[in-house]
Amino acid sequence: MPVYYGFPMDAVSNNLPPLQQTPAAWYGPELEANQSRWIYHLSREEVAELESTARALLESGSEFTSLTASHFSLPLLKPKLEQIQQELINGCGVVLLRGSTLENVAEEVAAAIFVGIGAHLGNRRAQNASGDLLGHVRDVGLNADNPEVRIYQTNERQTFHTDSADVVGLMCLQPAVEGGQSMVVSGETVFNEMLEKDPELLAMLMEPIATDRRGEIPVGAKPYCLIPVFTYHEHKLTNFYQRQYIESAQRFEDAPRLTARHIEALDLFDELCNDSRIHISMDLRRGDMQFVNNHCLLHDRTAFRDHPDLSQRRHLLRLWLSMPNDRELAPVFAERYGSVVVGNRGGYF
Repeated sequence: MPVYYGFPMDAVSNNLPPLQQTPAAWYGPELEANQSRWIYHLSREEVAELESTARALLESGSEFTSLTASHFSLPLLKPKLEQIQQELINGCGVVLLRGSTLENVAEEVAAAIFVGIGAHLGNRRAQNASGDLLGHVRDVGLNADNPEVRIYQTNERQTFHTDSADVVGLMCLQPAVEGGQSMVVSGETVFNEMLEKDPELLAMLMEPIATDRRGEIPVGAKPYCLIPVFTYHEHKLTNFYQRQYIESAQRFEDAPRLTARHIEALDLFDELCNDSRIHISMDLRRGDMQFVNNHCLLHDRTAFRDHPDLSQRRHLLRLWLSMPNDRELAPVFAERYGSVVVGNRGGYF
């Protein structure tokens, strides 16, 4: 009889984590019907505070990419940002901050606003080997079939995935002409659905699976990391997933092989993520800021068609944040996060 971590496979369902019943275990239509839970609107006064603070910071000659919350004082907005931080950590896990259209706002001012808000939510983490703390998400003409290319550099469908930080933040500077919708799904809901439909397949996703680092390899590390899709630690379920990178990791001879059962489990996971009754989708308008908790949710982006004018092409800014007072992570995450210390983990290390 097959064995999973010492347990007979017919007993696996009795040794899996329990049904998840947290605020992050939501279904798309339910969340869509309760937008006040996760969409926060900036008032005119709060937008004015953000813009004036950002302009003053830039005029002072300060380097905004190194600023902290103390450098970017927001007395009006601070209570709302504290609510947002709690919603990300202990609530539904996704927040859309809306109300700034960036009208008559230069890109560097918009970037300072985004970094300033991020500084009030968490600590910025490097997003690549160059140490960039503020990323740019746009099509640079690359193809994701190249295993050294990261998918956000293309105009292709990304598929549901997590980033290597507690929270990923996006600010829309320019939407696409067509497509580029943002989608978010609850990993906890996907877990619950798999627990009901096929616990044996779910158990396969709680084993370590190789995920390609796509050429960004820390010194002394393997070109892939071995982290389960689902990890249960300190009564918290954490998801870690990027299907394309799982598949491309098979190019390494020493990476554990994906079996037919692994592929069946990954296919069911993807099927559930793409189920319209489970995920939500949204258009990111100019000035919108979206924040997603990578531990309990996954995010995606549809393919898009860009404007022929380079200055009008889809362009998002990105932050990776390590959140204070967040959950403890299992030690295995140090392989990808560098550290599992709360408030000081994630990103490229």
